[in-house]
Amino acid sequence: MDKVILITGSNKGIGYEIARQCGKLGFQVIVSGRDESRLRKAVEMLAKDNVLADSLLMDVSSNESIENAVKLFATRNIELDVLVNNAAIGIHEDNQLAYNNTEILERSLQTNSFGPLRVTKAFIPYIRRPGRIVMISSSGGVLNGEVGGWSPAYCSSKTLLNAITKHLGHELHPHNISVNAVCPGWVKTDMGGSGATRSVEKGAETPVWLASEAPQELTGQFLRDKKAILW
Repeated sequence: MDKVILITGSNKGIGYEIARQCGKLGFQVIVSGRDESRLRKAVEMLAKDNVLADSLLMDVSSNESIENAVKLFATRNIELDVLVNNAAIGIHEDNQLAYNNTEILERSLQTNSFGPLRVTKAFIPYIRRPGRIVMISSSGGVLNGEVGGWSPAYCSSKTLLNAITKHLGHELHPHNISVNAVCPGWVKTDMGGSGATRSVEKGAETPVWLASEAPQELTGQFLRDKKAILW
């Protein structure tokens, strides 16, 4: 039986590349996003690369959209082996916390932190055991070094996502569901920009490894390049 993977925010960037690589490994791929036309294009592009994928419309910042997506998923009578919470936003005006409108932080948290938690909670009943949940995080969220001074709302949202990951890893371990956060590095995507130092293929490498062959015992850890790093 092919493993089934659902990836949020996968019509482009790292999410799309995770879908492509996992499809090449024989996974049954479900790409997800909030724009139906972009999802349709992603499925078409994957097909040209000999990867057959289904799509699931879902805006992770909307409770209603998540609920509708789960209802639609339930009608397909399949279970997930892997859930990748990749969808995230970066806001252009995100340059300081002290003086910016707090709406920038609220929007960042809604999509980048609460979104993955809500999606995870909604899909837990459909995850096989053993199963795996992967959170795409960022080095901007770590607290073991100096703050970088870039996109503080985005970085704060990833700090919260890392905390959520650790708690879920503890809570879901007895249910044989592993939960990990991944730092993909500075990747050449729409968000990362053309000056980024890593290819999208490299950015997807660790999430794909977690989905396909990493040991369940890694649960609750923060990873980069297939190795645990400090939170």
